[in-house]
Amino acid sequence: MAAARAYIDALVSHDASAVPLAPDAVRYEMGLKTGRSGAHIARSLERGPQFRVIEGVRDVTAWREGETVRTRYAIDTTVLGVNLVVAQVTEEFEVRGDAAIHRIDARIRPRPGPVFRRRGRGRKG
Repeated sequence: MAAARAYIDALVSHDASAVPLAPDAVRYEMGLKTGRSGAHIARSLERGPQFRVIEGVRDVTAWREGETVRTRYAIDTTVLGVNLVVAQVTEEFEVRGDAAIHRIDARIRPRPGPVFRRRGRGRKG
């Protein structure tokens, strides 16, 4: 579980140095391959524009099922200090006996951040 937590922490810190990624690690987001190697995933965490907007992670839950660590959490994204989107993330990490992440599968459900919510309209939550 430490490997998955290091990855989630790197989403906010943009420092992937503590994330144990296997050289042949891959990442899939909504079924599309978004990471082709451990080095590519690390570079994306540190410099990728899709990760640079992540301001915070909260409500993290994690559990292990064999070699799979399953996580659920919320991310807050900001641009110029404005919280635009809150996303619910479900991620599965394949962490083998070497304690390195070999595969990440992410499902992301974005919803408008507080700046777009109007009082008394739309769904709650």
